[in-house]
Amino acid sequence: MTALARTLTDTDDDHLSLADFNRISALIGSEVGIRLPPAKRLMVEGRLRKRVRTLKLANLGAYGDYLFRKGGLDSELPFLINAVTTNKTDFFREPEHFEIIEKLLLPELISRRERNPLIKVWSAASSTGAEAYTTAMVLADQAAQRRDFRFAVLGTDISTDVLEQGRTGVYPAELIAPVPPGMQSRYLMFARRQGNRPEVRIVPELRRLVQFQRLNLMAENYGIDRDVDIIFLRNVLIYFDKVDQAKVITRLVGHLRPGGYLLLGHSESMIGTSITMRQIAPAVFQKI
Repeated sequence: MTALARTLTDTDDDHLSLADFNRISALIGSEVGIRLPPAKRLMVEGRLRKRVRTLKLANLGAYGDYLFRKGGLDSELPFLINAVTTNKTDFFREPEHFEIIEKLLLPELISRRERNPLIKVWSAASSTGAEAYTTAMVLADQAAQRRDFRFAVLGTDISTDVLEQGRTGVYPAELIAPVPPGMQSRYLMFARRQGNRPEVRIVPELRRLVQFQRLNLMAENYGIDRDVDIIFLRNVLIYFDKVDQAKVITRLVGHLRPGGYLLLGHSESMIGTSITMRQIAPAVFQKI
């Protein structure tokens, strides 16, 4: 038996049983729409070992018992979701989208609205908030130049851990490398004394314009305003199956005002949905 095969047996106490992994996979699929195929088993186990230590359990087998045979699932579910969800994000990720917002979407949205409109932007899978704060930086620069609109940014995510980081607005200094120097000076605070891992913080003036709340994209109702101007849903649909992709997009589009925009990741598309939207740029769609 190979070493890999040995680690995947049900008799190894350092791993989830196949039955428990399958139950976790089904649970995460139904709760948040993320697929966890057998190839993800070792990854899931690696992420859950921190929870095993936090709960002072003996091993992953004991964690499975705690979830499914000792009544711990209800209280543990938010932590389980935090552990297994992927939270990849960067400042100015896919920068073409922010150029399009500045040069095309924002002027068009303002031209169709009343004087000094409130432009609403929703980062629908915000992770730690880099996308939401990038958007806020771009809009704040434009608001200072144009002086003819206001804006508010909402970031939502299923993970309570990343939402808390978004609210505090503190990031490792290496993550802000893509932020242009001028924006760094305007919107970031650098500690006078840096520790072993330097950090920066979003300035309070910008943090006040960005709100964060927990939201499950698999929920039937989102409880979000239905006059949003721009929605980001980038690099999320790849984790859902086709049926759930269509449901999520349908619900999101229902929260866009007529003429509003949906921005997907460049690796994603509108295939699998029945929503009629006008594509105006790569991965940028307008509600008709």
